[in-house]
Amino acid sequence: GIFLTSGHTWKQQRRFGMTVIRSLTLGKNNLEHQIQTEACHLVDTFANTKGKPFDPHTSIVRAIANIICAVVFGHRFSSEDESFSKLIKAVYSVIYFQATIWGRTYDAFPWLMHHLPGPHQKVFAYNDFMHSLVAKEVRTHERQSAGDPQDLIDFYLAQITKTKDDPTSTFNKDNMVQTVVDLLLGGTETTSTTLLWALLYMVQHPEIQEKVQREIVAVLEPSHLISYEDRKKLPYTNAVIHEALRYSNVTSVGVPRQCVRNTTLLGFHIKKGTLVLPNLHSVVFDSEHWVTPWKFNPNHFLDADGNFVNKEAFLPFSAGHRVCLGEHMARVELFIIFTNLLRAFTFQLPEGVKEINLEYILGAILQPHPYKLRAIPR
Repeated sequence: GIFLTSGHTWKQQRRFGMTVIRSLTLGKNNLEHQIQTEACHLVDTFANTKGKPFDPHTSIVRAIANIICAVVFGHRFSSEDESFSKLIKAVYSVIYFQATIWGRTYDAFPWLMHHLPGPHQKVFAYNDFMHSLVAKEVRTHERQSAGDPQDLIDFYLAQITKTKDDPTSTFNKDNMVQTVVDLLLGGTETTSTTLLWALLYMVQHPEIQEKVQREIVAVLEPSHLISYEDRKKLPYTNAVIHEALRYSNVTSVGVPRQCVRNTTLLGFHIKKGTLVLPNLHSVVFDSEHWVTPWKFNPNHFLDADGNFVNKEAFLPFSAGHRVCLGEHMARVELFIIFTNLLRAFTFQLPEGVKEINLEYILGAILQPHPYKLRAIPR
């Protein structure tokens, strides 16, 4: 895989993963088309609520998961597919297991936990299910493989064949399955949770929501198929999305690194082999870089003339060599889906509900508490 490897294996797998994602972004059945398809499905799903209160969580997670599936498997799943529903439950269970007492105990005594009863056994079963589902997709691709590669599994199978005589190659079926699982785990909950926070912020700040909608109406025709390129014409909308990424801070700590030699950082001596975790939270809420760090403020990403500006301290995707592999994909997903939803609906609290809970649920990913809203067609 990619996430939990290092050295030669990590370099080969990550470089290959970046190349494949870049190829899929540019292909004829490209990534943006897949995202636009899911955005349309999501708009239809929200429209079917007829303006009544509903929890957007499941619909958003399904949309993001289907985009990942299109990238790695080459197809989407119907909402009724039992395997797809189980896959989503598996992703959720494995990610949030890490922050539980069972997950921390597993980190310390993995060999022991496999033999002890407890709720962690269900998580292990979900993890096995994900691997078996991916392995099944691989077998299907092997039987049907023909023509140009259409998805990550196609590219990976071709790479295995290409490097089969290279003794330094780390491309094999086990690594392929784990790489796909890594992408499912890393790309589903993070992006969907950011969207859930973004909608909650729009409900909390109706004046910001209205300003986004005015910009969209002024710039885009109602029938225009929203693309990532449109962000250049929608600076305020783009700023709101970036502020949602900063303020929600869904991954407050980056993935672990390991120090490869003795070194000194800011006067602290760090020994070779030490695990180092980047504290992203301290950067995105640093008052030296943000005018109002503890306030949702899209102006953080706008200059005096209303033009979009990026910030060096904007690190929701982490930094360095282990920066999020799917950063570009996540950016495209967030822009196209959020802009489609704000063009189609005004989001409000259910009648009679006065307060919004903006406290997060502590875990590997900082989720909002379950909530309901109304999607009023525009």
